[in-house]
Amino acid sequence: MISNAFTFKLILTAAGLLLALAVRAQTQIGGEVTGPLGEPVPGAHIRIKGSQSGTVADSLGNFSFVPALRGHQILVVSSLGFKTHQQAITIADSALTLSITLDAAANTLDAVTVSAGSFEASDKAKGASLTPIDAYTVAGNGGDISNALRSLPGAQQVGEREGLFVRGGTSEETRMFVDGTLMKNPNYASVPGIMQPARINLFLFKGVLFNTGGYSALYGQAMSSALILESIDLPEKSSASFSLFPSNLGAGFQHLSKSGRSSYGGGIAYSNQSLYNKVVPQRPDYYHGPEYTSANANFRLKTGKTGMLKAYVAFAESNIGMRNPDTDSASLRSDFRLKNPNIYGTVSYRTDLGPDWRLDAGIAYTFDKNTVRNRLLSENSEPIAIPHAPFSARNSDITLRSHFAQGRAVLTRNFAQNQALRFGAETFYFKDVQDFNGMATPLRDQLSALFIESDLHIGEHIAFRPGLRAEYSSLLRKAVAAPRASLGYRLGTGSQLNLAYGIFYQKPENRYLFQNLQHGFSRAEHYVLNYSKKANNRFFRTEIYYKKYRDLVKTYPDVGLGGDGYAQGFELFWRDKKTIRNLDYWLTYTYLDTKRNYLDYPEKIRPSFTSPHTFTIAVKRFFQEISTNVNVSYSYAAGRPYYDIRSGADAGTRIYDSGTTRPYNVLNLHVSKMMRFFKKSKFRDYSGFAFGANNVLGTKQVFGYTYAYNGQFRTPITLPATRFYFLGIFMSLGIDRTEDLLDQN
Repeated sequence: MISNAFTFKLILTAAGLLLALAVRAQTQIGGEVTGPLGEPVPGAHIRIKGSQSGTVADSLGNFSFVPALRGHQILVVSSLGFKTHQQAITIADSALTLSITLDAAANTLDAVTVSAGSFEASDKAKGASLTPIDAYTVAGNGGDISNALRSLPGAQQVGEREGLFVRGGTSEETRMFVDGTLMKNPNYASVPGIMQPARINLFLFKGVLFNTGGYSALYGQAMSSALILESIDLPEKSSASFSLFPSNLGAGFQHLSKSGRSSYGGGIAYSNQSLYNKVVPQRPDYYHGPEYTSANANFRLKTGKTGMLKAYVAFAESNIGMRNPDTDSASLRSDFRLKNPNIYGTVSYRTDLGPDWRLDAGIAYTFDKNTVRNRLLSENSEPIAIPHAPFSARNSDITLRSHFAQGRAVLTRNFAQNQALRFGAETFYFKDVQDFNGMATPLRDQLSALFIESDLHIGEHIAFRPGLRAEYSSLLRKAVAAPRASLGYRLGTGSQLNLAYGIFYQKPENRYLFQNLQHGFSRAEHYVLNYSKKANNRFFRTEIYYKKYRDLVKTYPDVGLGGDGYAQGFELFWRDKKTIRNLDYWLTYTYLDTKRNYLDYPEKIRPSFTSPHTFTIAVKRFFQEISTNVNVSYSYAAGRPYYDIRSGADAGTRIYDSGTTRPYNVLNLHVSKMMRFFKKSKFRDYSGFAFGANNVLGTKQVFGYTYAYNGQFRTPITLPATRFYFLGIFMSLGIDRTEDLLDQN
């Protein structure tokens, strides 16, 4: 086992990097920034491209600073309401005095956006907002998009299950959309009590829209949250990448054609944790893996002046075998075996149809096979069968084959002053076959939807977005209509008030439909109010919401609808990239009050996956002089409720035991140093090594309890290991990622 002394050295290393003093040149750059009419531009941001050297203009538009770099550089000047200005300069021993004039940005007064319930993380959301690389480099996320977004308000810190749990909703109530189409299985198949990673790489995307409520009518079948991902178009240039960690190997490339109008690329990755698990013992006894294999390919083609065709296909497979002590007997063991191959493909196309029309279309297909074998083992690890409860249900073979396809088209009609009308249709095809101990049960559904939405700008300060979505399921034989509306009101420069309302429907999960087809749609109704303020490279956002559930799934006394519930609370987000020089940090706080009566709950109670208080701080510092990035994150969540719910012959279901877990708190560290491995090569590489640890302080996390059949014993649900460590190298040939890490735009 890796000792605590090693962990202490990691902390000391990070502390030393954070306290390191940079040796800076003494050449001073100064001058003034004015607008197109000669007026001063207070608060303008001035910096050297590729560096954190810079400053902010004072109330008269004057500035001065000492740069860290010498030689030929690019000076970048930006300010809200003006076009970004770039100017080539040469930094030598003498001072530079500059006079910079910024041009006014087009359509500045029409830039009111409707954002209640949504958190944009895209190349279009600059300054102190959030970009994909911001989320991706939060310490402790392990390259998983869901983990990365758990540092944002609204998300719960659930460590024993994959996916996003948002505002009192289950992970199934959050859906992921890639270029408009649904990604059916974004994570590897579930393993009891252990979070599984995402199948997809966040670096494939230029935009992430994390909707925690009140989202657009263009998307459906997600009662709590929609995660909307926009993939990159063409890469900047041809490139290749490589990474090597003790348990993980990855490689990929992107080739841009000479004309710059098409590209193709691919990647492979392989992970096997067997060696790591021998060094760092795990709570489960893994006898296979966990093993993950993936491969992907992509093609992009620019058609005409405005058309863009993008295709992506991926294969991913998990292979896991583990043993745990049986919950009901200290002398027996439970064997769990999982194999989960998955194929995913999507094609999207967009183009302008004349000066005022635009078409966005896409198709997607997913095949997923989930094979699970459960066995009861003797103390000698030999399979045994015990005919009475609860052991009679311990031996089972379950295979679920799932085919999913989607087609979608959206037409947009643009009008003057940034106003628009969007409408379209989509259809989802589901074919699932569950084989339980040799008995196959098929399930088919054709779910179709029509939607319409409009962007209306009422004057210079108000934006209104009404929408309507209608859906019909051939399996449920039911149709629903879901009205939605959002309103944005600009209060002043950089500040805005937003309102949102919407009704959201979702089909029950297949595991319930296999037992009873007499279901309808579950429903959630959202009310959202938020305020945001962005200025001087700082961003503040607060949001309050109320969510009402109806027709949730109940499993007792029979599987059907009839459950209900609510969720309400408020959230805070603060990001500051200015106050402390060369330091970027953000804080989030979430308060959640929620209860629901669903599944086998005997009454309306707090769900076991929710915490009333959640807090996260993420701190990042890039040391330009030593090309080292240091990320630290700390998360806290108040204790979660746990229950022993059992059914009796006379009294129905009741709670025999309950309580609250200890608070969740975890400190994560990630350090990466950039360097060139092949300095004399004609291929310029941007590479380095990285190391880090999750749960550095070694706090024991308890997410809940698994109860014995008679309730006499309970087993805590904890992390597989107290800490997780990683150490390895990465390499990128062709593209300089320094600007991504700095992200001071």
